[in-house]
Amino acid sequence: MENLDDHRETREGRIKNRISGKKTKKDNEEEKAEKKEKRLRTRLIPIWLRLIIVLFLILLLFFIGAMIGYGVIGDGKPTDVFKKSTWTHILEIVNDGTGSK
Repeated sequence: MENLDDHRETREGRIKNRISGKKTKKDNEEEKAEKKEKRLRTRLIPIWLRLIIVLFLILLLFFIGAMIGYGVIGDGKPTDVFKKSTWTHILEIVNDGTGSK
């Protein structure tokens, strides 16, 4: 019986540990239980909608970047970047430069 009493923590010991910042096994279990309770929340934006939003933003920023690159840096009209003839001309330049015909 004495052996069991040695392993039990007294109230004073727990108070001292809390004051000094040491955590007991019981305190750790209580914190884990509180964290599990806090994790139960619903998402405001579902994951599938987040993926769609990210893909949309990637496409939007690609077109904005192409317009800036072609219109501002390349001295062309920014709206010309959406014409098929512009892209076929770019592909012809790239393919002729690599030597593949």
